[in-house]
Amino acid sequence: MPEKTPVRFDLGPALLFCPASRPEIFGKAASAADAVIIDLEDAVISGQKEIARQNMIHALDQSAPGMDLSRTLVRINAPGSGELEADLRALADTEVSYVVVSKAERTEVLDQVAKALPGVGLIPQIETPVGVLNDLALAQHPATVALIWGTEDLIAGIGGTTSRHNDGTQRDIICFTRNRLLLTAGAVGVPVIDAVFTRVPDLQRLAVETEDACASGFIGKACIHPDQVEPIRRAYTPTATDLEWAKGVIAAFERHAGLHPGQGRRSDPELSGVFSFRGEMIDVPVIIQVQRILTRFESIGQVA
Repeated sequence: MPEKTPVRFDLGPALLFCPASRPEIFGKAASAADAVIIDLEDAVISGQKEIARQNMIHALDQSAPGMDLSRTLVRINAPGSGELEADLRALADTEVSYVVVSKAERTEVLDQVAKALPGVGLIPQIETPVGVLNDLALAQHPATVALIWGTEDLIAGIGGTTSRHNDGTQRDIICFTRNRLLLTAGAVGVPVIDAVFTRVPDLQRLAVETEDACASGFIGKACIHPDQVEPIRRAYTPTATDLEWAKGVIAAFERHAGLHPGQGRRSDPELSGVFSFRGEMIDVPVIIQVQRILTRFESIGQVA
């Protein structure tokens, strides 16, 4: 039987972590967010790991009310935790599509997970100094469909005490890592999900950070509380002005490329040469950006 190819990752923008030890909120989390990440790792204390796995299996097999299995991810325990193998056995007979590999550092763990779960899309979570230094190899693994990263384990691994300044902005080493992973993901051609914002009440800072994530190229942002979903989705929703401009550019692209109306959103940007729209030069990179704006708008609308 041929091995399944991991499915393309295009979920987002708000991906909500949900403790696997709290099955009563699975459906609510899935209904609130664009995707839910059932968490077997940090959100579950050691004494509840087995029951958490059973909750996860039941959710994937039965689909709790409000859940959509196509928008459900599972975060497994880290290598060396003593729990990874049990997680893989529990997932082996499920229909999970995406698995977040926590504290991923080397491709050997991705090999192990891919062998146990053939065809499942892997999302290495880069949150240790070694993981950062090996980010390119992790991103290039054939089972990798996206990257995600984390700040708190990273700063702890470096020897620091907090990832943020008092005003909520990220420290330089965290900003460096964030930018590095964006470049790595862009070079390899895989999407990357921005890290969680742990100061839940500070929705204003979350909004600022998410607007930057959207503009910089992150496919979405992970979150840890339902209150964070709306600011994230709002930041990824194009404004009416952006949307009107983008539709106008695509219509002009279709005319110059000889395409039928509606084809320009997903057509090769190189089908048209450089042209002018409202006094602005439009070339391939601009068309790519415009197509992305419209795709995000469609994605937000479908989930809403």
